[in-house]
Amino acid sequence: MADHEYEHVDKSFGYLVSAAASVERIWTGGIWTEGPVYFPSQKSLLWNDIPNNRTMRYDETTGHVGVFRQPSNFANGNTVDRQGRLVSCEQGSRSLTRTEHDGSITVLVDQYEGKRFNSPNDVVVKSDDSIWFTDPAYGIETDFEGYRAESEIGSDNVYSLDPRTSECRIVEDSFDRPNGLAFNADESKLYIVDSGGWRFPENPHHIRCFDVSEKNELSGGEVLAECSNGVFDGFRLDELGHIWTSAKDGVHCYRPDGKLLGKILIPEGVSNLTFGGERHNRLYITATSSVYSVMLRVKGLRLF
Repeated sequence: MADHEYEHVDKSFGYLVSAAASVERIWTGGIWTEGPVYFPSQKSLLWNDIPNNRTMRYDETTGHVGVFRQPSNFANGNTVDRQGRLVSCEQGSRSLTRTEHDGSITVLVDQYEGKRFNSPNDVVVKSDDSIWFTDPAYGIETDFEGYRAESEIGSDNVYSLDPRTSECRIVEDSFDRPNGLAFNADESKLYIVDSGGWRFPENPHHIRCFDVSEKNELSGGEVLAECSNGVFDGFRLDELGHIWTSAKDGVHCYRPDGKLLGKILIPEGVSNLTFGGERHNRLYITATSSVYSVMLRVKGLRLF
């Protein structure tokens, strides 16, 4: 791979990426790819092609790509819970679902205080099994990746769900359009993207950092980093605490203190990413119509 596909802002970025590692396009043919999630036991990657209403699957051992699920209820963000089950944000059904080991689908939650969610967008599972997800109105604003509808809740919030008791509560309501989210290694911090700039450039396009208490209460919420090209969307952390996040021109890498270290330049706008591979140092990248991957010198923070 040519080094011009990397943009080094700080010399330490060279310890995280290798100029010898090629960015590989493993699939193309989507409209808006999102929600990549890796299953180590199956050596496979799932992602959503939202407007085509389907979930795709890549077999890492054979290189085969096929349809995993269609229709997908316009699913967007995915994650894996501590039991190895797929948890998905379905914009079409306006719900959070879990795919059981036998393939059946359980609706975990689809409303808050009797009102339907807007369109759950991205999701992460904490070590106590609580499920945290964002609920912007993207999926109900048009018929492009969901069904046009009025917001019943009237705001775009971040929620936490206890799957054992089904208790769902708002943990943060100060966002224009909450989007990607991820905990740090010890779960003392929760990073959340505000991608309001998708609609209007003057709206938020940053990552905020919250402190997480032992009672799962959030405080703080200072802006950690502003996106310099487009808006942030989905992101993941590596084992050293670096934040690898989507942007219009590729993947941006930040230190935990918000300093930009460098970029992996991708020829399509990036929506999301996740770590996978045998050593968990293969970065999978969903970008508009395609899915890319690249090997890094650092391992991703494991989801479970």
